[in-house]
Order: sequence, then C-alpha cells, then structure tokens
Amino acid sequence: MSNVVVRLGVVVVSGWLSASAVFAQNPPAAQAPAPVERLSFQDAIARAISRNPSTAIAAANIFRAEALLAQARSATGLRINGNVTSTTLNRGIQFEGTTVQPQTSMTASLDVRYPLYAPAVWARRVEAQDAAGIAQLSATETRRQIALATADAYLSIIARRRVVEANVRARDAAKAHADLARELENRGTGSRLNRLRAEQELSTDEGLIESARLALYRAQEVLGVLVVANGPVDAADEPTFDVSAPTTSPGGTASAGGATSGSVMLRSDLQLFTAQQRAAERVVDNNRKSYLPTLQGIFQPQSTYPRNIFQPSNLWRALLQFDVQLFDNGARVAERRVRESAVEIARTQLAARTTEIASEERMAREAVASAGRELSSVRTAASQAQEVVTIVNVSFRSGAATNIEVIDAERRARDADTAVAVSEDTLRRARFDLLNALGRFPGP
Repeated sequence: MSNVVVRLGVVVVSGWLSASAVFAQNPPAAQAPAPVERLSFQDAIARAISRNPSTAIAAANIFRAEALLAQARSATGLRINGNVTSTTLNRGIQFEGTTVQPQTSMTASLDVRYPLYAPAVWARRVEAQDAAGIAQLSATETRRQIALATADAYLSIIARRRVVEANVRARDAAKAHADLARELENRGTGSRLNRLRAEQELSTDEGLIESARLALYRAQEVLGVLVVANGPVDAADEPTFDVSAPTTSPGGTASAGGATSGSVMLRSDLQLFTAQQRAAERVVDNNRKSYLPTLQGIFQPQSTYPRNIFQPSNLWRALLQFDVQLFDNGARVAERRVRESAVEIARTQLAARTTEIASEERMAREAVASAGRELSSVRTAASQAQEVVTIVNVSFRSGAATNIEVIDAERRARDADTAVAVSEDTLRRARFDLLNALGRFPGP
C-alpha cells in the first residue's frame, strides 16, 4: 500500500512539474496598454512646459503681480472723486422777502488730489515692481522644474526599455537552451533534471521581463501625465547631452560657495533667490521712509443750486495737506524687525543654494568621468559574458560542459547586459545633471 502511495505522489509531482513547464513555455499573452504616442525629447519638454497646469498657475501669478503693480502705481498718481448732495429742509428760511436758505438745494463738488511728496507710497510702488520681477523669475523656475521632471521620466523610459531588452535576450537564450534540453531528453541522451533546470531559468527570465515591462509602463504613464496626454507616452529617441561647451563665461570669477559667476547668472533658481534677497533688502531700506511726512495738493471746486445769500453758486478752494505720524506705539520698529528677518532668510537661502549648486557641479563632473569608465568596463564584461555563453553551449552540445555551467553562463550574461543598461542610464543622467548644474538646461 505504501509503495502505491509513493508512486501516486511521484506521478502527481511529475504532472505538476510538467504543467508548470508548459505554463512557463506559454505565459499569459496580456500586455500593458500601448502608448498613445511617441515623442522626441525636445518635443516632450516643449509640450510639458506649454501644457502642464503648473505653467498656467505661474502665468496667473505673473498676471496677479502685474495687477498689484498697477494698483501701487495708481496710488502715486492723480485721483479725482466726485460728490453730489441733495439737501431738503423742513422749510426754507427767508428774511425780508429774500430767500436766505432754500428748502431744497443741490451741491456738486470734485475732490482732486495729487501726492506731491509721498516717500512711503513711492516705496510701495518700487516694491511692487520687485514682486512682479520675482513672479517672472518664479515662472521661469517653474518651467525649469517641469522640464527636469519630464527629462527624468523620459530618461527612465529609456533605461527601463534597455532592461526589458536585456531580459528578452536572456529569455531567448534560456528558451533555446530549454528546447535543446528537451530535445536531448527525448533522444535519451539528456536528463529530466537538466530539462527542469533549463525551464526554471526560462520561467525566471519571463518573470523578470514582466517586472521590467511594468516599470517601463509606469515611466510612460508619468511622462503622459507631465505632457498632459490621455494615456502613456513613449520615448521616440535618445537625447545626447553635450557637456563639452565652456562652462564659465570669459573672465568668470568664483563666487560664494565655489560656483562661478557665470553659473549664478545662468541658473534660474539662483536668479530667483538673488532677486528675492534684493527685494527683501529694499523693503528694509524703505522702512525708514515710513517716518517721513507726506504732502498732498488738493483742489476742490463746488457748485450749489439754487444759491443762498451767504454762499455763491460756484466756488473752489486749494489746499496743501501735510501729514506726519507722531506716535505708533512701536509698530514701525516691529515691522522693521520682521523685514530684517526676511532678509536673513533670503540671504541664507541664496548662500545655501549657491553652495549646493557648486557641489552638484563637482559631483556631476566626477560622475560623468566615473560613469564613462564604468560603461567601458561593463560593456567589455557583457561581450565576454556572451562569448562564454556561446562557448559553454557548444561544449554542452558536445558533452564537455554541464547543464549547470550553461545556466550559470546565461545568468551572468543577463546580469552583464542589465549592468550595461544601468551604466548607460547612469552616464546619460550624469551628463544631464551636469548640464542642469551649469544652468544650460533647458535651453533658451
């Protein structure tokens, strides 16, 4: 009875292994959704900048800053206010048959004002101009950030595709080996163990392909979101980042943090931080203007109908109005402290960002050199690994090598191809990071 159970168990296990092998040879045909379109690198960057919602938000901020500037300018110009008043008394006033005060009268007047001396108002206009300039620089920085995110997604697609291609090549080699192992087993010169090992390697490669394709699909979806497409978007070319151009302007000098002055002028984020610092310093300097008086010229014409005996129908008056705030209970002192803290924050941010960019440039230069050396080495290793696979397969067919040696050679070749894909992506990203650190991405 026990022998029957053992045989039955062997049959069940053998059937399960055979079914697994068949499943490995015929994996599900489901594929990730196909990309709705393919874009070149430059087209993807241009579309993302033009269509991304962040660009529209930045444009709205510019419009708002310009409106605030117009509002501040209006406070420094001529202002005219009109007033019409109708007055009805319970009865008119008469004296010796003459109407002194009519029961109903109407008065129309104008109030024309112009600030002859208003330092605080003029300072707010200049501050509004600074805010408008900062909004412009902020929009430029927003476009740069969108371009960076789009470039990252684009490069991820290229790298993921290389990994898929490497795993497909490994799968094809494993399939050829599994077919050979199956053929040798059918001839009686091979073993079932060798066939199962080969099919196991084939199943592993199929799983790696599926994982790599999913990562590729996710990167395509990210690019689709950035370019505002209705579905995943694929990369149509491989960008070449030229880092050979001069990195400093003629006569460029080192600035704080080790970055060159040329780099500071090219980077939109540094331009933004610099403008914010200058604007904050201007606000602090303008704080003293709040202590200065203001002088307004006022002209007020007036017309009354019907006229009364004590006042002519038409009259006007001109005034010079001088205003000065004598006591504010420490409000202006506290306001200056707030503004000074804003200056310190802006200076710290600019210094920190300048130091970070100098470090990014040094790291990117070293990464480009190191990635180039690494790519050369892994390409050589991949070529050698493919030669080993060819030699081991020939040896296996002639009986001079074992099945384990073939599988080991195929795994090493697959890993070497994957390492080439990763190294190519590393070099490509290092060049891209260097262009970004130098302020040469995106281009004008």
